[in-house]
Amino acid sequence: MKAQTLHSWSVTASEARQIQQYLSSRIVVDNYIHDVRLVAGVDISGADAEGFAQAAVVVLSYPELKIIEVKAVKQKIIFPYVPGLLSFREAPLIVAVCEALDSEPDLILVDGQGIAHPRRFGLASHLGLLLDKPTIGCAKSRLCGGHDQVSLEPGSYTNLIHNDEVVGAVLRTRQGVAPMYISVGHKVDLQAAVSWALRCCKGFRIPEPTRLAHHVAGGKLIQTTLN
Repeated sequence: MKAQTLHSWSVTASEARQIQQYLSSRIVVDNYIHDVRLVAGVDISGADAEGFAQAAVVVLSYPELKIIEVKAVKQKIIFPYVPGLLSFREAPLIVAVCEALDSEPDLILVDGQGIAHPRRFGLASHLGLLLDKPTIGCAKSRLCGGHDQVSLEPGSYTNLIHNDEVVGAVLRTRQGVAPMYISVGHKVDLQAAVSWALRCCKGFRIPEPTRLAHHVAGGKLIQTTLN
């Protein structure tokens, strides 16, 4: 898989916000997900004391959700932590690990926001444009917007609304645990994003592709994630 070059990564925070504003208009919110055979999950660890982080991608077969390929890349983080600009900090490493794949996923689930972002351009949207792939944001916490209470029944969801716009769904993936924040990344609509997030869950709160990628990014052996 090869990423497109959309902009320089050597930018200031102000320039990064301008890039987000510009590229957000290129996000496709129609569903382009068809005939999925391989689904990938991506995640990245926090930076260590020397500024290095590890990005991971796990590719699973669908619908079996069996591991097909695992890659990890460790590099130094260049961009500082700035709220709302996470993709400029994490996307270069995630792109690098995705480009190392031998397989070609049909869909990518991202541990982060898609358009559920103040400038409608979170990590999942950024990666979707860079990789030209359907992406879904599967975040564990909310970045912006508000919502009603979600029913306790797994599969229930309510809209996440920011500035009078529906930017995502608050989805109950498992009874008795906090919901997930699902949003369009790129080349998918919200209904399909919710549906695919649920299809990729295997009894855990977090969809299996990103759950496994989280373990690998944290340095755990893939055998541990299979237990």
